Amino acid sequence: MAKILLLEDDEQLADTVRTALLFDHHVVEIVHDGETALMMLHTTQYDLLICDWGLPGDLSGLDVVKQYRSSGGKSPVIMLTGRTEVVDRATGLDSGADDYMPKPFHIRELSARVRALLRRPPSYAGSTLAAGTVTLDPSKHRVLKDGQPINLLPKEFALLEFMMRHPNQVFTPESLLAHVWPSDTDATVAALRTTMKRLRTKIDPEGVILRTEHGVGYMLEGS
Repeated sequence: MAKILLLEDDEQLADTVRTALLFDHHVVEIVHDGETALMMLHTTQYDLLICDWGLPGDLSGLDVVKQYRSSGGKSPVIMLTGRTEVVDRATGLDSGADDYMPKPFHIRELSARVRALLRRPPSYAGSTLAAGTVTLDPSKHRVLKDGQPINLLPKEFALLEFMMRHPNQVFTPESLLAHVWPSDTDATVAALRTTMKRLRTKIDPEGVILRTEHGVGYMLEGS
């Protein structure tokens, strides 16, 4: 699971891409102009930016990528564009994009490129994650406890996966909401606590790996 910002002014294409990425269990937020994209990139941590080159308004997708990189943004970027010349591809990559897809493209290829980019950082390696007697397989969307399958709701799975990828780190409730829930939802700290309570009941009733740091937040204890 990754949190992805999709910057695309073609609403039909944006919906198609979002549907495909949701099928791969990602959290996807859509914006249609560069100004809004920069604002969201400034306030929210995303694991990947998918960015159309041609946009309405004063900022192109290329401008967004340049400003994102100049401000220290490090998440991978896939540039989408109808420009197919080699010089255009070089310009996009030189401006900070990690990958470049000319339109039209096949949605399955985009999904594969997203997976490839998310495999680059160690925190998003595709291998099975483990903590105590709990294992999580992101590719199969499966959780086992003591070798037995555990049925988790989508948000329970996303929350567990995020915490297993960041063991021994304390996260405030607000931080977990920002990473696991879409920014445009009305999710609250109370909703997070309810999800955490259900998750603990299913995978850690003994309180071995999921810890509450009172007055601070939550931590998953890992090796």
